[in-house]
Amino acid sequence: MKVAIIGAGISGVSFGRILNEDTEVTIFEQKAHIGGLISCERVNGYLYHRVGGHVFNSKNQQVLDWFWKFFDKDTEFIKAKRLAKVYINGKFIGYPIEDHLFEFDNDTLKKIISELLLVKTHRNVSNFEAFLKSNFGETLYRLYFQPYNEKIWNVDLSSVPLEWLEEKLPMPKLIDVFLNNILRHEEDDMVHSFFFYPINHGSQFIMDRLANGLTINRGCMINNIAIDDENKVFINGIGPYDKMIYTGDVRKLPELMGDDFPSDYTSVLSLQSNGTTNVLCLCDWNDLSWLYIPEKKFKAHRIIYTGNFSKSNNIQGGRTSCTVEFSNFVTKEEAIEEIKKLPGNLEFVAYNYEPNSYVIQDKKTREIINELKEFLCLKNIYLLGRFAEWEYYNMDKAIESAFSLAKKLNLSAN
Repeated sequence: MKVAIIGAGISGVSFGRILNEDTEVTIFEQKAHIGGLISCERVNGYLYHRVGGHVFNSKNQQVLDWFWKFFDKDTEFIKAKRLAKVYINGKFIGYPIEDHLFEFDNDTLKKIISELLLVKTHRNVSNFEAFLKSNFGETLYRLYFQPYNEKIWNVDLSSVPLEWLEEKLPMPKLIDVFLNNILRHEEDDMVHSFFFYPINHGSQFIMDRLANGLTINRGCMINNIAIDDENKVFINGIGPYDKMIYTGDVRKLPELMGDDFPSDYTSVLSLQSNGTTNVLCLCDWNDLSWLYIPEKKFKAHRIIYTGNFSKSNNIQGGRTSCTVEFSNFVTKEEAIEEIKKLPGNLEFVAYNYEPNSYVIQDKKTREIINELKEFLCLKNIYLLGRFAEWEYYNMDKAIESAFSLAKKLNLSAN
């Protein structure tokens, strides 16, 4: 069996690594380096997560068992407790915010509690906005949930279907919210309430280790994907391949496949996404992992304290580092001015704009993708990963999806 994989990000490399030994795998990567959204590089001695900051953990035992076969958890990784805060009105509020209501001023706290006492939780609500309001009340929605999520997604939250955010949303019970605030109970049920992070080289270390031994054609721009009469796949005229796994942007497939891509499925061209501007900064020492910034007076929506994940991410004897993330495009000049407004005495180091970071779904997105998947599988082409399946996958979910596809194709060695 000859399999071609388009894209050497976490989805493509994981899939290639999962396959059994009888499968001949070739990965095509358009960039000179591998890693996709989780790639890292050194800038002035500091480790730079060019798109956000990526850590590993999972509640899927199969993913955990497979992942740790390639690494020594005790000597190559740090196990870190997640410490996140929300920055509102110049104050640091604990996260998840609903468990730290006691940190608000008395007047705001009274409003929030009075609304929570009247809330009727609706587990069958159909959209993101309705879910947030029905579970947290109007005040908490306006203070945090609405402005923060509108910054990231840049869409009307009522247009976002709830099923898209399964396993990504807090699903609190009202009794637990009150108990956690009274007892000062710390949240430990979230997937990333603690996480594992490489001692050296960040998520690039993960990518390089998983890719070791795989055949990867780097710097290979894909211009054409063709299918012959026997449904064999050719990439840039190279082939034939029995199957192709596509982990790139699904919106590019109509152009790449030309006449082999039917007009019935060109609705994928309408899928929406947001990019992110990520700025590497030096900052004051602190004990935070993430800081969420909902207020509209700040353009940035979060700070990821990547320098705290491992000492090796910083220069010995220097300041610690962080990555400030802005949704969509912000010029370098704007970013430099914006970081001056943020806490921590931030100092600019490096700048990167990634045009596609977050996928955005509406009520028809999954239907569009599922119909396209059904057609493509008849042609031995399969979609995998965040921008191919149009799902907001973190690292662990990308690996989980790779397992599911390999099992479906009866190609998994695990």
